[in-house]
Amino acid sequence: MEILKLIVDTYAQFFDWHMWVDLFTNPVAWGLIGTLVVMEGLLSADNAIALAVQVKHLPEKQRKKALMYGLWGAYFFRFLAIGIGTALVKLWWVKLVGGLYLLWMAFKFFKEHFAKKRQADNEEEDGEESDKPKISGLARYIGIFWATVVSVEMMDIAFSVDSVLAAFGISDHVGILLLGGMLGILMMRGVAQLFTKLMEKVPELEATAYILIGFIGVKMLLTLVHIHISHPVFFVFVIGCIVGTFVLNKMKQKKHA
Repeated sequence: MEILKLIVDTYAQFFDWHMWVDLFTNPVAWGLIGTLVVMEGLLSADNAIALAVQVKHLPEKQRKKALMYGLWGAYFFRFLAIGIGTALVKLWWVKLVGGLYLLWMAFKFFKEHFAKKRQADNEEEDGEESDKPKISGLARYIGIFWATVVSVEMMDIAFSVDSVLAAFGISDHVGILLLGGMLGILMMRGVAQLFTKLMEKVPELEATAYILIGFIGVKMLLTLVHIHISHPVFFVFVIGCIVGTFVLNKMKQKKHA
């Protein structure tokens, strides 16, 4: 019953006018929202490409419809996840699991990253992947279009889980989480190509995103022992990582030149 009350109280905040007024007039809140949007963009550049592959087999008009239906489904799931998650994250064991999962995400990325790097040094990798969607079984029952919508929806939900967990590590304010999440989804669908091109020019940005995820995981775990990293310190770390990434990329380019 206590958990149910927490969830109800959390959703009630979505309709609190004073909360939204305070949010829109708070520069720190906008800084956190901006951080969430950038994080979403960095993490979802590859995801947007995967979504494009999922609808590639459909006619042009149906592609846009499938992505639009998936977009509304992603918003609905994000609304549920933020409302329920904001309540649950107040429980210490949820923070423990969430923080450890974020650290595992960062560890897994760098483990695979260095493994691929070693493999690339020894042999050329065959990067071709099949563009055929894995929906043939479902398509027999509900048709190719709706099977594609379901596939896009499942992919959106899978992408959202990691993003929502990282968001909880940044802030527990429901307004910040909701706006950051909603704008982040638009980021994935609207300007993912821009982030993809940016990451092609500065490939180190992907590693930077997972360094930030690891830091957010540590930040979440530290709250269990009543150590809170202040917003200014968090912003300095984020900006320092991004600036450092561009500096490192320039140094590598000069070295190769």
